[in-house]
Amino acid sequence: MKTKDQILNMIEEEDVEFIRLQFTDVWGNLKNIAITPDQIKRAMDNEFSIEGGALFDGLVSVDTDLYLVPDPDTFVILPWRPQQGKVAKMICDLAYEDGKLFEMSPRSVLKKVVKEAEAKGFTFAVNTECEFFLFHTDENGNPTTLTHENAGYLDVGPVDFGENARRDMVLTLEELGFKVESSHHERASAQHEIDFMQGESVDAADAVITFRFAVRSIAKRFGLCASFMPKPKADAAGSGMHTKFAMYRNGVNLFDSAKNGEISDTAKYFIGGIMSHAPALCAITNPIVNSYKRILSGFEAPGNIDWAVNGKNALIKLQRCLGENKVELRFPDSSANPYLEIAVCIAAGLDGIEKKISPDSIPKTRKLPESLESAIKHMEKDELMKEALGEELTKLYIDVKKAEWKEYMIQVSEWEINRYLV
Repeated sequence: MKTKDQILNMIEEEDVEFIRLQFTDVWGNLKNIAITPDQIKRAMDNEFSIEGGALFDGLVSVDTDLYLVPDPDTFVILPWRPQQGKVAKMICDLAYEDGKLFEMSPRSVLKKVVKEAEAKGFTFAVNTECEFFLFHTDENGNPTTLTHENAGYLDVGPVDFGENARRDMVLTLEELGFKVESSHHERASAQHEIDFMQGESVDAADAVITFRFAVRSIAKRFGLCASFMPKPKADAAGSGMHTKFAMYRNGVNLFDSAKNGEISDTAKYFIGGIMSHAPALCAITNPIVNSYKRILSGFEAPGNIDWAVNGKNALIKLQRCLGENKVELRFPDSSANPYLEIAVCIAAGLDGIEKKISPDSIPKTRKLPESLESAIKHMEKDELMKEALGEELTKLYIDVKKAEWKEYMIQVSEWEINRYLV
């Protein structure tokens, strides 16, 4: 773990002029305040505060100030910024004035779930496969859904117009200290994927947040817009964020059985827990109206609540990776807040283990919700979600998402005009 003195030395030696203190709101949007090196000691002593409402992007009023608690291990210098007068960043927890972590902060929620798992003797390694689109911007620099390329799955340049941008993204992420497993062009035109090596749960969520920040910044340098919208084009595949879990006790993967390569009961029960709570999980793993257009449209997006060993289109896949079993969830999408997503999925899996829920006991006719409204209704009924997120955060989250659904429903779309106007 980096110390305060090490951070101060790096700032001085590297000629860092600005430090971004970053956190995410509940919806996964990255927020920050920027400080100069003169203020870094105050920041490291947790003396910088923000209005509590920033955690909800102003959609919910919070009658308290929250204090930024920088995580020294997340300190990195941003390689795409000027090399003279460098810019660095640290990811922060949010806390009360007395230093106690604020319960509704997404990073705090994940830390709580991880701590509860550790109390039972379990640790998790997580890695994500993040999909996104690279679209053109218009003459004013605003995003569009336009692209001139027609590349497909695993294609290379010159057909893959985004190859150079994607290469720079990977190299930048590695400069930031992240271990990238692979990258490639995805199935839709202008769609790309970058996969991370596994890491501890909070580190994996931090990586996704920094990944989105880096990808958007580098895309802009290429005159492009990086979009993590799950379904930006009706006639093309959507963007998922497949998430893989490995579970350990004393360094032993509990998803492996005593017989090398076979599936353990623990793995099956973990899968059973995810399947049992999947409709409610969707409110977090697929959190926006557009998420369900990806699920409903096919293009290999899962819709049935099922599982398989190495099954291509299953909701949950038990996969053998580098000599050990991992459980891959294929329904989360790229709009999810990774802290909350990983937290509720671990909680659901542990519930399956505790209750010994067999995946084969889940009716084969069950499907994922077909709308955000339906997912929120499932979330309201699921006690596990309230336990994982906390009752207050769950209620606020549901209220905001209900309002989002209502706002969507009163819009009149081009499809409706074309179909019903005359």
